[in-house]
Amino acid sequence: MELLRDLTLILLATTIVGHYSTRIGIPAVIGQLVVGVLMGPAVLGWLHLTHDLESFAEIGVIVLMFIAGLESDLQLLKRYLKPSVLVAIMGVLIPVAGTYLVGIFYHLNVTESMFLSVIFAATSVSISVEVLKEMNALNSREGTTILGAAVVDDVLAVVILSVLVSTTGTAVADGAAASSSLLLTTLEQIIYFAAIYFVVRWVAPYLVKIGNRLMVPMGATLMAVILCFGMAYVAELVGLSNVVGAFFAGIAISQTSAKSTVDRHIEPIGYALFIPVFFVSIGLNMDFKGLGNQIGFIVVLTIVAVLTKQLGAGLGAKLAGFHWGSSMAVGAGMVSRGEMALIIAQIGYQAKLMSPVRYSAIVAAIIVATLLAPFLLRFYMDRVRKGQVDKSKVRPAE
Repeated sequence: MELLRDLTLILLATTIVGHYSTRIGIPAVIGQLVVGVLMGPAVLGWLHLTHDLESFAEIGVIVLMFIAGLESDLQLLKRYLKPSVLVAIMGVLIPVAGTYLVGIFYHLNVTESMFLSVIFAATSVSISVEVLKEMNALNSREGTTILGAAVVDDVLAVVILSVLVSTTGTAVADGAAASSSLLLTTLEQIIYFAAIYFVVRWVAPYLVKIGNRLMVPMGATLMAVILCFGMAYVAELVGLSNVVGAFFAGIAISQTSAKSTVDRHIEPIGYALFIPVFFVSIGLNMDFKGLGNQIGFIVVLTIVAVLTKQLGAGLGAKLAGFHWGSSMAVGAGMVSRGEMALIIAQIGYQAKLMSPVRYSAIVAAIIVATLLAPFLLRFYMDRVRKGQVDKSKVRPAE
C-alpha cells in the first residue's frame, strides 16, 4: 500500500534527521522540513503530496496546536492580550504594504498584487510553537505573545481574504451577494469566539467529567480529542483556520483536572506519527520546475516577506513595551508562513486571482521563508536568554 510506504519513509527519515539536527543544535523541525524538500518533487521525487498524506498532515497541525493550547497559561495569554493585538496588527499592515509594492514592481496587476499581500500577511505559528517547545519557552513572555498574536493575525488574514475574494474573485456574481456573504461570515466568527468562553467555562469540564465515568480506556483523553476535532471543524465552517479551533480546545482542556493526563496521552500520538508528516508535507510543496525565470522574483519576495513580518511584528511588540531584543524575538516568531499562506494561496489561485507561473513562485517563496523562520527565532530567543542571564549576574554596588 502506497500510504504505508510513504509513512515508513517519512518516519524513518525524520527520526534520523531530527536526531542529528538536535545533536548539532539545529531545531529538529528544520530537519523535517528539509526531508520534505529532498524526498519530494523538488529533488529525489520519492514522495508526493497525496490526498492521504494531506489528511495526515492536517491532523498533525491540529494536534500540534491542540498541544500548544494545552500547555499554554491562560492567565499569561490574558495578560499579554494588548501586546498580542499590537503585534498582529503591525505584523499584518507592514507585510501587506511591502509585498504589494513587490507585486507592482514586478508588473503584477492591482488584483494580483493585493492577493500577494494577503498571502504574506498570514502567519503560521505551528513551526514557531515547535521551536519554542524545544527551548522550553512556550510560556515565556515572548512565546505567549506570539501565540496570542497568531490567533489575531489569523482572523485579520481571513477577513482580508474574504473581502478580496468576495469583491474580485470569480465565485461571487454581484456586489450585493459579496456584501451579504462577508457580513454573514463576520457574524459567524464573532459568535464562534463568543462561544469559546462557554466551552472553556462549562463544556470542557462537563466532557472531562463524562470521560472519567466512561468504562473505556483513556475516556477523558477521548473526550478531549472529540472537543479538539469538533472545534477545529466548526472553525473551518465559519471561515477560520482549523488550528484556531484546535488551539482554543487545548486552552479549554488545560483549565480542567484532566490537563496533565491528556497531555501525557496526546503527545506520543502526535509526535510519533502525525506531526512529522505535517512538517514534511510543507517541504513536499516545493517544486523547482518552471521557476528558472522567477528566481529574482522569489528572492526579492522572500526577503521582503521575512523582513516586513519581522520588523512589523517586532515594532508592535516594541510599542507594547518590550525591549528590542524581545521585540525581535516576537517578530521572528511571526515570520513563518507555512500552511496558512499555502492555504490562502490555493484559495486565491482557485478564484483565479493569480497566474499558474506566479503561483508556483509564490509557493516557493512561502517555503523558503518558512525554512528561515526557525533559525531566526532560535537566534533571537538565545539572545534574549543570554541577556537575562547577563542581567542576573549583575550585582548592585555595596
